[in-house]
Amino acid sequence: MTPFRPGAGPDRDWLKLPHAEAGNRIGLFGGSFNPPHSGHRLVAMTVLKRLGLDQVWWLVTPGNPLKSHSDLAPLEMRLHLASALADHPRMKVTAFEAVLGSAYTARTVTALRAMRPAVRFVWVMGADNLAGFHHWQDWRAIVGSVPVAIVDRPGASLSALSSPMARAFERYRLPEEDAALLPDMEAPVWTFLHTPLDRTSSTDLRRGGVL
Repeated sequence: MTPFRPGAGPDRDWLKLPHAEAGNRIGLFGGSFNPPHSGHRLVAMTVLKRLGLDQVWWLVTPGNPLKSHSDLAPLEMRLHLASALADHPRMKVTAFEAVLGSAYTARTVTALRAMRPAVRFVWVMGADNLAGFHHWQDWRAIVGSVPVAIVDRPGASLSALSSPMARAFERYRLPEEDAALLPDMEAPVWTFLHTPLDRTSSTDLRRGGVL
């Protein structure tokens, strides 16, 4: 990996979409990753194994539209940190949203499905994001366009499963024991995956001066 140089800008490889073959099952794991941590890797590894995915793409956003950017580390720094953490042959890190010029998931998913129509995409997120998912732009359209996999996070199970999204799409929830079927199903469909919990959080790391 190229050493991080402040102000150098994202590496050209990060500005490209990762390679994928027709029929591949790809998890789209989006976030600020400010900074990325072991809990993020646990989410990625969980879906990689439990859903039988070919790859997980870490979509490092230029900035979450719902969060303050006052303590947001530079994109190139977050890309470097994410790449170091996602050290696995089936995990890829990309700054695609910066190229797209949008940090909105609905637009990202629409663009990726148009560019790679033969790929089976799954949107991946930690359960801590599900409670506020109904505040995302066009959140219903996201659930209606790609299968969604939600991975448990500390203290998030109850709030996630009682969230507006979980209630609105309750009848489309796939039992956890059938999660391996998710990537080949047509949206709307979602599942909730329980896993050993990692209490690391980006907020705590920032408070501790990691960035």
